[in-house]
Order: sequence, then C-alpha cells, then structure tokens
Amino acid sequence: MSYNIAIDGPAGAGKSTIAKKIAKKLGYIYVDTGAMYRAMALYLLREQVQPSDTEKINVKCAEADISIGHENGEQIVYLNGENVNDLIRSEKVGNMASASSPNPNVRKKLVELQRRLAASENVVMDGRDIGTCVLPDAQVKVYLTADSRVRAQRRYKELTDKGVSCDLDTIEQDIIERDRKDMTREISPLMQAEDAVLLDSSDKSIDEVVDAVIALVH
Repeated sequence: MSYNIAIDGPAGAGKSTIAKKIAKKLGYIYVDTGAMYRAMALYLLREQVQPSDTEKINVKCAEADISIGHENGEQIVYLNGENVNDLIRSEKVGNMASASSPNPNVRKKLVELQRRLAASENVVMDGRDIGTCVLPDAQVKVYLTADSRVRAQRRYKELTDKGVSCDLDTIEQDIIERDRKDMTREISPLMQAEDAVLLDSSDKSIDEVVDAVIALVH
C-alpha cells in the first residue's frame, strides 16, 4: 500500500521547500501540483485553445495525461509521456495556467491524475486543499502556517537576494489578501483538515519543520 503525506497551508509558509526535503529524506515522490497545472496549460496551448474558450478547455483537458516521476534525483513532469520540464516555465505557459486552473473540469482532471499517482506511489503533496479534497485519506496531514509578517520577510529576502527592489509592507498586504481569497474561494477553499496536525513555522528552521513531519510519519 502506498503512503501519502499531505501538506497544506497559506502562501509563503514554506510548503514546497519542506515537502521536497521530506520526499528526498524518505525516498518518496514529491508531487508538484503547480507543475501539473502548467503541463495542462502547455497542452491547451499546443491544441490552440484560447484561455476564454471554456467549452474547448472542457473537451481538451480530458485528453491530457500528466504524471510526475524522477530521473537521477530530478523531478520530471510528463505530458502524454513527454518530458516537458524545460517547456512549462515560460511566461506564456504561466499565463495560460492562471487562466485555465480555475476551470472545474481542469481541476477535476488533475485531481484524478494526482490521486492515481498517490495510489501507486509513496508521495508528498503540498497545496491548499490536499488533505481536505485531493488526498482525504492521506496517512499524515499537516497544516503548515506562519505569521503573515514572517512570511512577508521571507519573500522580501528572496526578492532582494535576486536584486529586486520591493517593499515589505506591500508584500505583507499582498499575502494577507491572497490568504483571504484562498480561504473564501468557492471551490476547495484553504482550510485545516480536521485530522491535520497544525505546525507553525514562524520561529522554526526548515530542518526543524522537516524533522517534526518525519516524526509524525514514524
């Protein structure tokens, strides 16, 4: 039987960083759900679907097979058997992913693919609704959060390290607004699953959070 770890939480809580490290330590597959939405966007672009053409998106998204695997320690995103890692990071694909991801049929298709993957492999999956909707039967569920100011400071450091000039207060306001949208959206809002363990990373290092989750697994 496969073993599943679901990590949910708001933007900037460190979910992806934590999930990748846990997967590496345990030898599990890290499922990058965002990359799967980008692969779907690439497929729709190849099929010359317009972002506003909801009916065509509904039809075409059913034809895409998207999966995640690993080769030489690197995560590979497969679209109908093709490695599309180098093709899904463009701005054009990102824009299409933003336009198509709210579509209920796109979401339904990708959740189906994510569940199929989790049924056959040991996975660590992070997002907004993994424990509540995508993998409700995951053996370990974590709700990872942090104070909005701490999350803003992390994002500020990330941007300034890249030479991007930004304002800490503006970043924090953006994070608070994103939390509000995520928690009040109609389909699969961000919320802590009843059986999820709450972990606040505000005053913890990445390794401390990783160790805490692995202790839950054991």
